[in-house]
Amino acid sequence: MAGKSSKGRNKKAANTVANAAAVAPVAPVVAPAANGHPEDNVNLVEEQKVDANVNADANGVLSSVEVEANKVDVKELESESSENQVKQGDINLFPVPVKTQFGEKLVLQLSPNDSVMDVRQFLLDAPETCFFTCYDLLLHTKDGSTHHLENYHEISEVADITAGDCSLEMISALYDDRSIRAHVHRTRELLSLSTLHSSLSTSLALQHELGQNATANSGDNSKKTEVLELENLGFMEDVSGSLSNLLSSPSKEIKCVESIVFSSFNPPPSYRRLVGDLIYLDVVTLEGSKHCITGTTTTFYVNSSSGNTLDPKPTKAASEATTLIGLLQKISSKFKKAFREMLERKASAHPFENIQSLLPPNSWLGLHPVPEHKRDAARAENSLTLSFGSELIGMQRDWNEELQSCREFPHASPQERILRDRALYKVSSDFVDAAISGAIGVISRCIPPINPTDPECFHMYVHNNIFFSFAVDSDLEQLSRKQSSDLNSTSSEKTLTKSSKVNGENGVVESVSDAPAEVQLAESEQATYASSNNDLKGTKAYQEADVPGLYNLAMAIVDYRGHRVVAQSVLPGILQGDKSDSLLYGSVDNGKKISWNQDFHAKVLEASKRLRVKEHSVVDGSGNVFQIAAPVECKGIVGSDDRHYLLDLMRVTPRDANYTGPNSKFCILRPELITAYCQAEAAKNVKAKREPEDASKSVDSSKDENVEQVDQADTAKTPETTDPKPDESVEKTVVEDLGSKDADVADKLEDIRFNPNVFTDFKLAGSPEEIAADEESVRKVSSYLKETVLPKFIQDLCTLEVSPMDGQTLTEALHAHGINVRYIGKIADGTKHLPHLWNICSNEIIVRCAKHILKDMLRDTADHDIGHAIAHFLNCLFGDCQTASGKGVTNNSQSKNQKKDVLAGKSAKGQSRSKVGGVATKKQASCMNLSSESLWANILEFAKAKYQFELPEDARSRVKKISVIRNLCLKVGVAVAAKKYDLSAGTPFQTSDILNLQPVVKHSIPVCQEAKQLVETGKVQLAEGMLNEAYNLFTEAFTILQQVTGPMHREVANCCRYLAMVLYHAGDMASAIMQQHKELIINERCLGLDHPDTAHSYGNMALFYHGLNQSELALRHMSRALLLLSLSSGPDHPDVAATYINVAMMYQDIGKMNTALRYLQEALKKNERLLGEEHIQTAVCYHALAIAFNCVGAYKLSHQHEKKTYDILVKQLGEDDSRTRDSENWMKTFKARETQLNAQKQKGQAVNALSAQQAIELIKAHPDLIQAFQAASGGASGSGGNTAVGGENFARGGRGVDERSARAVAEARKKAAARGLLIRPHGVPVQAMPPLTQLLNIINSGMTPENASSQDTNGVQNPEATKVDQGQAPVGLGAGLGPLDPKKPNPGQK
Repeated sequence: MAGKSSKGRNKKAANTVANAAAVAPVAPVVAPAANGHPEDNVNLVEEQKVDANVNADANGVLSSVEVEANKVDVKELESESSENQVKQGDINLFPVPVKTQFGEKLVLQLSPNDSVMDVRQFLLDAPETCFFTCYDLLLHTKDGSTHHLENYHEISEVADITAGDCSLEMISALYDDRSIRAHVHRTRELLSLSTLHSSLSTSLALQHELGQNATANSGDNSKKTEVLELENLGFMEDVSGSLSNLLSSPSKEIKCVESIVFSSFNPPPSYRRLVGDLIYLDVVTLEGSKHCITGTTTTFYVNSSSGNTLDPKPTKAASEATTLIGLLQKISSKFKKAFREMLERKASAHPFENIQSLLPPNSWLGLHPVPEHKRDAARAENSLTLSFGSELIGMQRDWNEELQSCREFPHASPQERILRDRALYKVSSDFVDAAISGAIGVISRCIPPINPTDPECFHMYVHNNIFFSFAVDSDLEQLSRKQSSDLNSTSSEKTLTKSSKVNGENGVVESVSDAPAEVQLAESEQATYASSNNDLKGTKAYQEADVPGLYNLAMAIVDYRGHRVVAQSVLPGILQGDKSDSLLYGSVDNGKKISWNQDFHAKVLEASKRLRVKEHSVVDGSGNVFQIAAPVECKGIVGSDDRHYLLDLMRVTPRDANYTGPNSKFCILRPELITAYCQAEAAKNVKAKREPEDASKSVDSSKDENVEQVDQADTAKTPETTDPKPDESVEKTVVEDLGSKDADVADKLEDIRFNPNVFTDFKLAGSPEEIAADEESVRKVSSYLKETVLPKFIQDLCTLEVSPMDGQTLTEALHAHGINVRYIGKIADGTKHLPHLWNICSNEIIVRCAKHILKDMLRDTADHDIGHAIAHFLNCLFGDCQTASGKGVTNNSQSKNQKKDVLAGKSAKGQSRSKVGGVATKKQASCMNLSSESLWANILEFAKAKYQFELPEDARSRVKKISVIRNLCLKVGVAVAAKKYDLSAGTPFQTSDILNLQPVVKHSIPVCQEAKQLVETGKVQLAEGMLNEAYNLFTEAFTILQQVTGPMHREVANCCRYLAMVLYHAGDMASAIMQQHKELIINERCLGLDHPDTAHSYGNMALFYHGLNQSELALRHMSRALLLLSLSSGPDHPDVAATYINVAMMYQDIGKMNTALRYLQEALKKNERLLGEEHIQTAVCYHALAIAFNCVGAYKLSHQHEKKTYDILVKQLGEDDSRTRDSENWMKTFKARETQLNAQKQKGQAVNALSAQQAIELIKAHPDLIQAFQAASGGASGSGGNTAVGGENFARGGRGVDERSARAVAEARKKAAARGLLIRPHGVPVQAMPPLTQLLNIINSGMTPENASSQDTNGVQNPEATKVDQGQAPVGLGAGLGPLDPKKPNPGQK
């Protein structure tokens, strides 16, 4: 928040908007500032508090966050939404001057609600004070009094800074052993650029700016553009060769000092301790001088030591300072210069590039050639201690107490909710971080188990107040059993999660006594991957339900080296065993004995109302009947802190009635499906209710009749009614849509609940009719999934309404629609006629099957063979590799051996690696016995058993190798060298190509519901065309998320994208680029460099730059977007074709028609091959080509291509559709121009190409109209203009460069037009419509530019763009052409 502490930081504006820097100060036109002082309205009071951990070191040794630069960066937004932000706590900022230890002054913008720890964080980010870590703060007030500020107090508790005339003073404090080490750590951090993560977009903008400053030679520009064109079409055919282009070389380090290391004189001798010596450092400066520095409780100074003997006396120069950096500046002039350069480099970067991501994504590629590993004493010192995430000094964090205390924060007011959400997010993120480190220690066998005498498979671990246990991959076991065993019905429900193993003493005794431990392990499904996934989902659901008095444990799942470790916070008192009667609810022994407690039941019942779980009766082994509202095997426990904890939530949603086999016990329905089903039922009820209302005016009687009908028809309802669920924004919307007069039907929606214990082995009480009704309701949902949701999803895929790019985005789309991944085989079967979709589905199946086999192999691999084993596996998968041992082992014997090992519990924990001699050798041999034939045979078998999908015999040759390598590496955590691989070779991978194996984590970090609801509301407003309101809502959501999560979060990226979209439609392209740049940086850091969302971000940036007439910069971003798309989806994807159309539009705009036509023809080929010759996207390509040929005066070709467009539209949409009529008008126009041209030729008056050229120049003269036509080309192509900026209904419904916006905007315009509103086409002033008409007249009538000049000229984008202006006939196909409203296509079209 340091208002005046941003020396040099405003340089970043140039980076953010590149050449648009001159335009950057333009305020958004959406909502002008209330006054001329943006600072007065800035409301990011707590935007970075998330980084000031409540348990942080008092010296503030935290990751540096460029807070005040963020404030500068977003002040335009804030100044425009001040009236909206009052809603979020009405917090104002006040300037408070700060006097530093060196006497400098700076000003912080503070709020009375800021804590002293926040102030320390702000000072840590300011260049003037970033190297001070040990100081006290004094607050001088107006009345002359002085207050000493304690770290954990809020400023308002000490004094009122709103009165003004307050100032802060930094006073040097005394160092101690811990704080002086923290100071050295902070100094090293400041002297490194490792925390700076530069985005390629930033460097592209910088290069472009430098290039323009150096020369404005147009010849050079055209040369660069040609090179780009060749790259774009070239590398798409050689995706493997483009791997090396993904990673940019690390930024060159600025060397400030040769080395700073802890001296071997440490620790200080006792007699020196008594005079204040704490630490000795050996420093070598850039000048080559060696100094031994003494750190005391007050200062750092250079002592007189030389050689091997300590001489503590200060040197004659008597250099000393209170900070290490201050001392180094005195003794080394080169250090002083380099340190200033270092600060300037960090300050010149975009502020988001300096911020650390809490949980950065794994990269599947590593730099090639591998960077040299150089000596670094500081790095070596940090790795000496094997802490595995725990604090070495002080108490270990009590994760559970922190989490539950945060949940108990008050949350009545908006500001209280923000504080609570921020605390929960921070604690949860820290827990996940610690859980990852601990899990690595557990899997590496560095942390001993707490029960070493038990069988290996039941070992449990406690480290850093986190409980660790193993989950077993049961899929391979199921394959070996061939689904023939029905022992699951009688197996002991022994789980390897902490909750039941430790909590239920009787459960342990019974389980162990029933059967040998190994058999229990083999038959237990509760400890499988599926159950741990479900447990995590259930825990999330109860966390979101947020019932007061009902608590869940923090939980994370870590996959590493083939093992899955479940990490949970420790339940209070459970390890001490001081509450033998702590189980109050649920069962630990498979329902033989069920515990029940009225108070606990009341809390669970309250949660069940929000989670659609029905209260029902069950019978235990003794015949006792209990009313419960949760799965039987859940465990309700009272901890020693007297809190009620609910654990083991593996089945919060009911079982999938489509999967009822003995091995499908944990095949449950997704909560998104339950919500969608209930909404569908509600909509059905409303429709049934409104029909008789329309037919007759007897509203009341109709209501009563329909309510009765609903009661009879809906067997899933429970007798009692429930309060509306405050936590589900989607349902709220549905209920609101129903209208107040239909409130009773809305209540019926709340009554739809499900019994999670049907189709299980637990005995249900109640009448047979009630049980049958419960089962029928679950069958209804399951059939709704199979008969309604799946066909609709397949249809959306075929119409490109949903367009996943890779396995990850396909999975997200499936989950968003409520479909489990186990149905992916049916999706593949339904999309056989579309090659790109079939490839994505089949590749995902192959990857998931290969993942299980690779993990099983890694579990059995010795530490020193991991690299070799992974390389061998990849060679078997993508090459033609025989068994490494030379002895061909058949698939059957090998897989049987594997499964015997699993059943014997040997490979379950990888403990065999710690054994000696023969066992390890045997395991090594079994790993290397894998061959290409046996691996692919296993994959085919696995796919058939798990996904009911028969891969074709030639699947091995058809697989998209780069996409599969990427997907598999991301799922298992492997990183390979970024180089060109010869994937046609027998062994394309060497051991040296495997660079890393990283943990993959799933977690339950909460999301901010309030911000989520604001975004949803903003999307509705945007769809209505209400830009002001949408802008305010997105800004408010952005502000809240900044405070809750900090900038590095996917939801913040979403807000930035929507803000960019709004600004784009408002015509403020420069501000749109600023927001889009933020989204791009966040996506790169939070999702990964080559995530499809990152690719779409680059595409959006390209379109925005193109809107500012910066075509070269736009093309460079397009080139990057194409590279990323080729890695995630491969070159054969409609989004690639759609991006080609955007590239063509850009080349067309700079007059390179030949290049533009090449791209359009390439796009047409792709769409015909992938979607078919009669798909609407193919029609879009024909239309784009028609426009392009029109540009070069080839009217006959234009007419031919438009005729093809028209024929396809007639077949798909019918003759009466507006888009078909538009196409017909275009045909007439082209025909008329062709006729006119022929006539003129005959008369010797042929009109040259000046008309087209004049149109292009007209466009360039008025760039503010470009967006409208980008929307046209992109809207129709599913990829351009407004397409780029789009909304997000599902995880990835994107077309081209973010098709989602096209849909949102098209809807917005339809609704606005229906209300009679005059619509501005993307930032074009309303009065700017005549020039559009004028240009159309130029093109359509063939008039000469001279004739046209008498009309009002105002400019238009490129002629291709004249395809569309929403609803303006005959302007073209309409923006709906690309997105294709699903209601438009005729039923025969898939």
